[in-house]
Formats: sequence, structure tokens, C-alpha cells
Amino acid sequence: MESEALARAVIAKLRGAGHQAYLVGGSVRDLLLGTKPNDFDVSTDARPERIMELFPKSGQVGAHFGVVLVRDGFAQVEVATFRSDHEYADGRRPASVHFESDPRADVLRRDFTINGLIMEADTGNVLDYVGGRADLERRVVRAIGDPDARFEEDHLRLLRAIRFAARLGFEIDSATFEAVRHHHALILKVSAERVRDELTRILTEGGARRGFELLDASGLLADLLPEVAAMKGIGQPPEFHPEGDVWTHTLLLLAGFDHPIPTLAWGALLHDVGKPPTFRVAERIRFDGHVEEGVKLAHGILNRLRFSRDDMEQVEALIANHMRFKDAHRMKQSTLKRFLRMPDFGEHLELHRLDCLAGKGNLENYELVQRKLEELPEEQLKPAPLVTGTDLIAEGYVPGPRFAEMLAAVEDAQLEGRIASREEALAMVREMFGR
Repeated sequence: MESEALARAVIAKLRGAGHQAYLVGGSVRDLLLGTKPNDFDVSTDARPERIMELFPKSGQVGAHFGVVLVRDGFAQVEVATFRSDHEYADGRRPASVHFESDPRADVLRRDFTINGLIMEADTGNVLDYVGGRADLERRVVRAIGDPDARFEEDHLRLLRAIRFAARLGFEIDSATFEAVRHHHALILKVSAERVRDELTRILTEGGARRGFELLDASGLLADLLPEVAAMKGIGQPPEFHPEGDVWTHTLLLLAGFDHPIPTLAWGALLHDVGKPPTFRVAERIRFDGHVEEGVKLAHGILNRLRFSRDDMEQVEALIANHMRFKDAHRMKQSTLKRFLRMPDFGEHLELHRLDCLAGKGNLENYELVQRKLEELPEEQLKPAPLVTGTDLIAEGYVPGPRFAEMLAAVEDAQLEGRIASREEALAMVREMFGR
């Protein structure tokens, strides 16, 4: 069962048992905008224990807040009891909640008017207590009630305002945006994991360029990613970057996204993060060592935001290798093949394409590498080794640091087509390294 069908079935069962129950939040917003919701949430006057009684396969995910997760196969729906919140002490959660019977009270605790709409699942009738439908038509993100209070309650809403505006292509209501600017420093009190996830959504859900322009205008960018904010005003050689400074170049990359995976998105954002600290002018503008500096800075950023080790390694690899494409036409066959077989090479190739299009637009190296990928089958890019360390030991060589050198030399020759058998490989080792 899909989540929408499950949500409608849950609502029907709750209503059949005498309870109020509605679709609520982002799913209603997306349905009214004509887009497919990612998930469906249900709001009801039934208390958590009653929900669990009606749905024995459910489990509480927020007992204190009246949230129950109802599952059916791979589908799941959050079912929440109407509530009002009291006294947010930590900038994230209310210290206490009060279960309500009136859906209006539940709506008034939510973040933005476009997320405060509730829908009768059977009729499609929408209950709107906060002017959310008008804001959808006006294409505006507006806080429910007092925007200062909403952001003081849950500081992550500062980033959520930016994300919804960017993803939906909406404006942010002037009073709401003024409150974001006034309270931007509160974001530093939010856990790194929550910030990471929200920034990743801004990068990947659509409108990434607009999102980062709003982050900059609000003060949030300098709070969270000062290394990226430092790109502004850092000039580049016009013969290579007619588009302008490093910040403009990065924004153009973000504008080229089509819902990228997170590692590619972060690689694109940070690929030139090493340029500001390495900027100098000598005959022309130079960024000596900006790749190495970029990897170092990116490591600090990703570690600060609690990224997984695998994601950190991939983003750092994207940064470390993004300048290598310019040398593809003069690489040895062995070097080129090792380059092409890097893990997740498609991400490297797409970053290079975006990088080119955000500059002079020259895709010559991109097309060369893409052509090589099409021409070279997997067995040529990563052939089975002709010899191993065991073979070298059998030949009388003593294990040690030189083994790696021997095996690399053999693989070079194999990749370049100079040898093709175990016997040729061992003969080459004997010739190069003695017996």
C-alpha cells in the first residue's frame, strides 16, 4: 500500500470510529499546488492510546507529543493528536503539550501558513484558519501569527523558511524575512545534524541558487558556512571566468542542478572553497594550491556538520579531482584509465560539466572523457591483475615496500597495452627490478 492510500485508509477508520481526522501539513500544500507529496501526515482528535488501539501495528514515535507511526508494508503515516504547545525551552521542542479537540488550535502551533492547511480526505474540502490558501495563490511563505515567536520556538524554522521559498519559488513575507534576519544567530544553537539535513534539502530539493542567495541575504550563510560566504568579492581571471567572482561562479553551478544527490551537491558548493584563502595577484590572479586548501577546508566543514565518513570521502574526492579534467587529453593511458575508474565517477563528470557551464562553457574535456568512457569497456578500465604479491614471493622477492612499486609498474604496462600475460609481467619485473 502506498502512503497516500494508507493515509486515506487511516482517516476513514478514525472517522468510522467517531473521531475527527484530516490530511495535514505539507501533503495538503503539495496537493493544492498540483505536485505529488513525498509523505502524508494525519491529524486527529483521537488520543495516542486510542490510535494505537485502532491500529495494533503502530508504534509511538513521540509519545509526549501525541505522534503515532502507522505502518502497512513499506508505507507509513504519522498520525498526530491535535495539540497546543507551551513554553519552548530549548529552541526545538515545547516543554509541555496540551491535547486538543479543536483542529484550529493544532494549526496555530505550526510554522508557516502554507503548511497550516488541513483537508478532508473524502471531499477535498480544505479548512484554512490562517490564510494559507491565499498565501499559496500569492506564492508567499509567511509565518503563522507572530514570526518572532515562531522562530524563537524552533530555531530550525529559520532555515525551513529559506528552503520552502527556494523549493517552491515563493517570496518570503517581508515581516517573516525581517524576523529571520533579526534572529539569524539563533541557528547556531541548533544541532549540527539538523542544520546539515536542512542545508542538504536546500541544495537538493530545487532552487538551490535561490536558497543560497536567501541564506546570504538573511545572515544565515555567514553563521553556518563562513568559508562559503568568503567567496564573495574574490575575483577570478576573466579569460577563464567571464562570469565574475567565485561566489557568482558557485551560484551558477547551483543553478545548474536538477535535484542532485547530496554528495554531488556539496561537492559543487565547496569545489572552489579553497580559492579565497589562496587568492593572490602575480601578473594575473592566481589560486596556487586552492585544491589542496579546498579539501582541507571542506573536511572541516563536513566534520563540523557531522557528515558520515563515506560522504566526507566522496565530497573531498570531488574537490580533490575537479581540476584534473583539464589534463585528460595529455594523460597516459594508465593514468586516464585510473582516473575514469574512480568510485562514483559519474559525480566527478557531472561536477566538471556544471563547472564548465558556470564559466566559459567549454565542454571539450567533458566530451573527451565521456567519449573515452563509452569506448573503454570495464575489463579494460579495471582488468584482472596479471601478477600478485604471491607471484612475486614465488619468484624469490622479499615482501616489502617495493612490492607496491612493482605491482604499480606492471599495472601501468597492462593498462597501456604493453603486456598482456603473467609471463610478460614477471619478465618486466625481472628486467626493471632485478632477480
